Amino acid sequence: MGTLFANFADTFSMMGSVFSLLMNVWFIIFPPLLFFLFELLWMLHVWGHYGGSIKWVLLEIIPPRDIEASPLPMESIFNGFAGVMKSPTPVETFIKGEFPVSFSLEMASIEGQVHFYVRTQAGFRNLVEAHFYAQYPGVEVVEAEDYVNLVPKTLPNKDWDLWGTDFVFVKPDLYPIKTYRFFEESVTGKMVDPLAGLIETMGQTGPGQYIWLQYIVTPYSESWFTTGQDTIDEFLGKVKEEKQGFFQRLFSDITDVLGNLGNGLLGKEVEFTVGAKAEKKEEQPLEFRLSPGQKKVLEALENNIGKQMFKTRMRHVYIGRREVFNKPTGVSSFIGAIKQFNDFNLNSFKPGDSSKTYANYIFTEERLRYRQRRLFRRYITRDTDPQSTRFMLSSEELATVFHIPDMAVTAPALTRVAAKRGGAPSNLPLLDIE
Repeated sequence: MGTLFANFADTFSMMGSVFSLLMNVWFIIFPPLLFFLFELLWMLHVWGHYGGSIKWVLLEIIPPRDIEASPLPMESIFNGFAGVMKSPTPVETFIKGEFPVSFSLEMASIEGQVHFYVRTQAGFRNLVEAHFYAQYPGVEVVEAEDYVNLVPKTLPNKDWDLWGTDFVFVKPDLYPIKTYRFFEESVTGKMVDPLAGLIETMGQTGPGQYIWLQYIVTPYSESWFTTGQDTIDEFLGKVKEEKQGFFQRLFSDITDVLGNLGNGLLGKEVEFTVGAKAEKKEEQPLEFRLSPGQKKVLEALENNIGKQMFKTRMRHVYIGRREVFNKPTGVSSFIGAIKQFNDFNLNSFKPGDSSKTYANYIFTEERLRYRQRRLFRRYITRDTDPQSTRFMLSSEELATVFHIPDMAVTAPALTRVAAKRGGAPSNLPLLDIE
C-alpha cells in the first residue's frame, strides 16, 4: 500500500515539475502554437467588420428588344470588371480586413418571369453601368429591390420547400466548358444563343415557384498563368523535375560516394552519378504524338490560359410552395439545361455532393433541413464559402453562361425593355432663362 502511495506521490511530483517548467517557458512555446488560431479568429473578425461596412446595390439588367449580337461584348464587360483588382498592403489586409472585390451575376425566375441582375458594391455601380451601356446601347440598368425578399427568411418551413446545390468542375480549372463559339449551325453559320434553353426552362415555373442561378465572380491576378501552364504540361506528359534542397543534394552525394567506395578499393570502374543528368529520350514532334482530338483539347487549353480568369462560385436554388413544388421542372429540367455547356473532352459542370440538399442513412430529416438552410443562407448573403470548391472561369466562359440574350430568344418569360429610348432632336430649341 505504501508503494502505491509513493508512486502517486512521484507522479504528482513529476507533473508539478513539468507544470513549473511550462510556467517558466510558456512565453516561448505557446505563442507559435496559438498564432495560427489567433490569426484565424482575428481575420474572421476584421473581415466581418470590413464586410459590414460595405454598401451593396442590386442592378437589374433589362435587355433591349432589337439586340442582335453574340456574347462577345460580354467578354469586354467582364474584362472591364477586372479593373477593380488591387494589391492590398499588409495594413489593408491584416488590420482593415480588406478582401478582393466580387460581383454577383444572377438570373432569377420569379413565378415564371426571368430577370438578369448584377449585385455590386455601391462604389462600383458607375463602372458596371458604363460598361453595359458601352457594349449594349439599348440596355436599361436600374436599381432593383432584392428579389430574395419575396420568399420567407427561414426555408424550408411547413409552407415552402427548397432544393439547391453548388456546381463544381469535373476536370481541372483550365479545361474550358463548351463556349458560345461552338453554338453555331454548320449549314447557315448562325449562332444559337446558349441561354435560349436555360431561359425557356426557367420560364416554365408558375405562381409560388422561383428558380435562382448565381455566379459570384472575383477577378483573379495574372499569377494564374503559372498554374494553368502546369495543367498544359501535365496534359503533354512533361515530367516536372523536383528541385532538391541543400541537405537532399548532400545526402545524395554522400550515398553515391560510399556506394562506389568498394569498387574503387578493388580497382573496378567507378561511375559517379553526382551532377549527372538523365539522357532525354528522343521523341517524335508534338504534331505526330497527339491525336486530332488531343490537338483540339490542347488548342482549347492554350486559348483559355490567355483569357482574364475569375474565381467563381456557381449556385442554384429552386424554391416553391409545397402544393406546387415540382422537382422535374425546378431541378431535373434546369440541370438538363446546364448540361448543354458540358463537353466531355474538355470540362463539365456537375452538382457538388458536399452542398447538394439531400441526406441518407441516419438523421436524414435533420441533416437535410440543415443543408437546405445553410445553402439558402449562403445564397441570400452572396457567400462565397466554401472556398475550396470554387473554380476558375475565363471571360469567354462567363460570357457564355451569363450574357444579354439575342433577339432570337423569344421566350415570353424574358423581361425586355418596353420601348426603345431615343436621343433628343438635334434642332431642339434652347430656352434663354435669365
